[in-house]
Amino acid sequence: MAKDVILTGLRSNDEFHIGNYLGAILLMVELQRKHAGEYQLNMFIPDLHSFTTPIDHASLYDQTHQNLKVFVAAGLDIDQPDTFIYRQSYIPAHSELTWILDCFTGFGEMSRMTEFKDKAAKLRGSQMIEEVWKEEDVAGSSDRISVGLFNYPVLMAADILIYGAKYVPVGEDQRQHVEFARDLAIRLNNKFGDLLVVPADNKEQLKFAGRQTPVRIRSLRNPAKKMSKSIDDPAGTIMLSDKPEAAAKKILAATTDNQERVGNPDFESRPGVANLVQILRLLGGEANVADMNYKDLKELVAKNVSQFLANLQTKLTAVDEKKLIQKLEADEAAMRQVAGATLAKVQKAVGLRPAA
Repeated sequence: MAKDVILTGLRSNDEFHIGNYLGAILLMVELQRKHAGEYQLNMFIPDLHSFTTPIDHASLYDQTHQNLKVFVAAGLDIDQPDTFIYRQSYIPAHSELTWILDCFTGFGEMSRMTEFKDKAAKLRGSQMIEEVWKEEDVAGSSDRISVGLFNYPVLMAADILIYGAKYVPVGEDQRQHVEFARDLAIRLNNKFGDLLVVPADNKEQLKFAGRQTPVRIRSLRNPAKKMSKSIDDPAGTIMLSDKPEAAAKKILAATTDNQERVGNPDFESRPGVANLVQILRLLGGEANVADMNYKDLKELVAKNVSQFLANLQTKLTAVDEKKLIQKLEADEAAMRQVAGATLAKVQKAVGLRPAA
């Protein structure tokens, strides 16, 4: 490809929350504005990733389109010729490359993925993963840990490598997977020659994104954990569809600590307060809050969150859905060509197609 590729995606298993917006969507809009014409931006919906954990399958397709509208409402310019939006499942080469990459991936590598351990633990409570593996699987079990959950870093690697992506801005919980994609590209290149583009390492990824550490918005009720749309934590999560006044109440009830002033909180000792300050600053609110008491801080954050949601929801209603679908379908046709070319190159290297 003529330009370096920036790639990112957010699962469409549910609607987005404010943590998704501030940690990923806002970053991509900022990168597009900063690097327009300099890089290619692939903003995709990884719908195949969406049911690695239990979801409502009946709503998946519609939710995918709703989430794409959020990108546009957030400021993503779909008229930018170097920006591509597409659904993962509409590019079959993703899945075929995944199988090939599977065969060059070790079971031990997947077993050590911390995100798999975390999500599996949430599905099965405190039960050790080693104990779960020894159990006989029960067909239809709602808490069954799927092979897809175990294996999805390989699909994520395919998502990255099939477009030769150099930069993959992700949250803290996905950094290990980007490093795995990098390792896998190096492994195949060592075996087959100059086959795949190697993504930048984590240090370079963070430098490119302009952040020292990835943004990780925490639950308002349990700030030791990240805000998550896949966990039943309605009081701790602000969905982008929440009414502004309802979101404000969640902020006012947020968990803090027993100190009186904001000061300069960190996520190790005072995660609840640090989380509120982080949300405020990412929304462009007042930065000098050190001398505030907690009541005033919460009221200020609540005001900023309410205004943000009201503005975003207004913009969502104004998105031109016909134009969005036309862009989506055109980009998917273009990406099928790019992905197909990479897949063909890999197929030749591993002996599935004639080398000449």
